[in-house]
Order: sequence, then structure tokens, then C-alpha cells
Amino acid sequence: MPVESRAGVVHDEGMKRLFVALDLPDACQQDLAGRCSGLPAARWVRDAQFHLTLRFIGEVEEPRADDIVDALGSVQVEPFQLALKGVGHFPPRGQPRVVWAGVEVGESLALLQGRIERRLRRLGLKPESRRFAPHVSLARLKGTPAELVAQWLLTHGGLRSDPFPVRRFLLYSSMLGRGGPQYSVEAAYPLAAPSRA
Repeated sequence: MPVESRAGVVHDEGMKRLFVALDLPDACQQDLAGRCSGLPAARWVRDAQFHLTLRFIGEVEEPRADDIVDALGSVQVEPFQLALKGVGHFPPRGQPRVVWAGVEVGESLALLQGRIERRLRRLGLKPESRRFAPHVSLARLKGTPAELVAQWLLTHGGLRSDPFPVRRFLLYSSMLGRGGPQYSVEAAYPLAAPSRA
């Protein structure tokens, strides 16, 4: 399957920090941005950087990054619908470190994530150690009182978006900077029904 776009990002020593994700429509981006306040010591995700991570890959050398770009082109899943639903925090017990928006989990999302995971394993990448828990990170917390997080979750617990179409997934690179990570799209992969031979 052809790759729609490719925009390289230069990293030190020929390394790239990669992850696979879904982007969100503008209406969802704006809704989430409007909820990003009200917690002290929170580092909120900046507007238009919200995404749903399907697989964190991490630091890889440039030749391996090229292999990943090519390998993900063989992942085939039909386009599907997704919706945001609810909020929560990680870890689920103890001092909260991340607040997030949830999504309605369906078969198609799990199928897409599973096929991406299997394709990356065939390249020799280590399996993802954590169970897939689809979410959109909203903020990283540092010492924010748990009772304030609980109040914020109560206020925003009714989050629910209209269903929106998922027609592609993206390979991003991330460069850490003083103002937080900067994301660049390395490749975009349109979803399509698997070919039947």
C-alpha cells in the first residue's frame, strides 16, 4: 500500500523516537483543548497535538526507521468509526500522573492495533509489555493533589464526542524540547479493506 506522506525529522546521532497513532478531527481537538485547565502542576498537551497512540516504538536508528515505514504499509483494516468517551487517570490507583480522555473500544480499533503490533514484531521489535488501553493523554501531573484530580474527573466525566471516521493511521516522530515534545508525521497510511486474492 502506498504511503501518502513522509516528513523526516533530524535527531541526534541518526536516531528517531517513533510511535504509531490516530489523529483526531478538529472538533475533538477543540473540545479537548477546552477541558485542559483547572489542575495545578499539570503540563497540558498543546492544541492540535492530541492523538491516540496505537504503539509506542521508541528510539530507533535511521535504517530501522525506514524499515518500519515500509512495513506498516502492509497493514490493512477497513475504515471504521470511533468516539471519545469519558476521562480517567494513570495509574488507576495511587498518585495520578496522567489524565486522559477515553474512547469507545470496538473490534475495529483492536484489530488495527493488533495488526500493527504483529507487523512490528516481525521486524524484530520487542513486544509491547503493557496491555493496549486506548486513550488520549491530556496532561502529565507532578504532585497534583488526588482530590483535585478526582474533582476534575467528576466535572469532565460526561465527555462524549459524536462518532467520527477513522480513515488512516500515522507514524509520528517525537523530538523533545524545552516546551514539551514536538511531533512530526513521518508517514500516513490510508485504511482499506484487505485485498482478497
